[in-house]
Amino acid sequence: MNLKNDNSNNYNQQGGYNLNGNYSNGYNNMNNTYNNGYNNNGYNANGFNTNTNFAQNNYNPGNGGYNNYNSNYAANQNLFNGMNNTYMAGNNGTYQQVQSSYANAERISDQKFNLILGGCLLWGFLINCVLCTVFSDSIVIFALQNYAVFLISYFVLVIVGSVMVNKSDNPVVSFIGYNLIVIPIGMIISMSLSIYVSAGYASIIPMAFGITAVVTLTMMLLSSFLPDFFASNTMGKILGITLLVTIIIELILLITGAGSLGIIDYIVVLIFCGYIGYDWAKANMGEKTVDKAVDAAAMLYVDIANLFLRIMRILARAQR
Repeated sequence: MNLKNDNSNNYNQQGGYNLNGNYSNGYNNMNNTYNNGYNNNGYNANGFNTNTNFAQNNYNPGNGGYNNYNSNYAANQNLFNGMNNTYMAGNNGTYQQVQSSYANAERISDQKFNLILGGCLLWGFLINCVLCTVFSDSIVIFALQNYAVFLISYFVLVIVGSVMVNKSDNPVVSFIGYNLIVIPIGMIISMSLSIYVSAGYASIIPMAFGITAVVTLTMMLLSSFLPDFFASNTMGKILGITLLVTIIIELILLITGAGSLGIIDYIVVLIFCGYIGYDWAKANMGEKTVDKAVDAAAMLYVDIANLFLRIMRILARAQR
């Protein structure tokens, strides 16, 4: 037993299984020596198992500086991005606030919108009154003596004024364009009134004015109750195509000398009744601005003026 124990102890001392609960001290010492030697110069000195990274001092000794530089670069980049974001936030925020303030400054109430629109229409009608009462004879003489110049000037002013009204967002520019439309159309109205008065149809003028006013107010009310119907794209296309076809037919009749057809006047009256409802519905849709009020007044003025001229022609034909 003692020998066996001695042998066992000796066996254990030489590296047996039970001395430290491991395989052997000797084996472990050798293994540790081997591992220490391997780890001192190998991958695991500061490698995978020690720092749970690939290596900080052995595997990547030369990349440590690069990683530090890269980290510093990333930190600086983040700092730059932070500064840039701060600048963008401040800059864009300021710009958006200014833009928002400008947009808010343009918006007006419904009452103010209708007041500006009505004021512009009244301004156009006053110009027509002045042209008809003060400059009527001069306009007729100029048109008869310079028919080509008058006709070309008419189309140029109306086209330029329409472009200014439709393309500009500045109410001042739009108002100038509106006047460029009002003046030539007012000259046509002035000439028409002079012709009807000379032909003995003076009595139809106040009647035509009253009918035009009633029809205009009626179409505005209908448009207010049925805005989706009057402001639809279908309505706009129908009115545009019908008016274009009517103008072409009238030009053909004028060129061929066939005269005018009475039915065309009624068709044109219906077209411009539709345009009054269409333009009024469009004017009251979306945001209200001063420029939009001027634009709407220009469109409605053209509609009302054409309606008035056609009603006068119908009444004059009825009295013949």
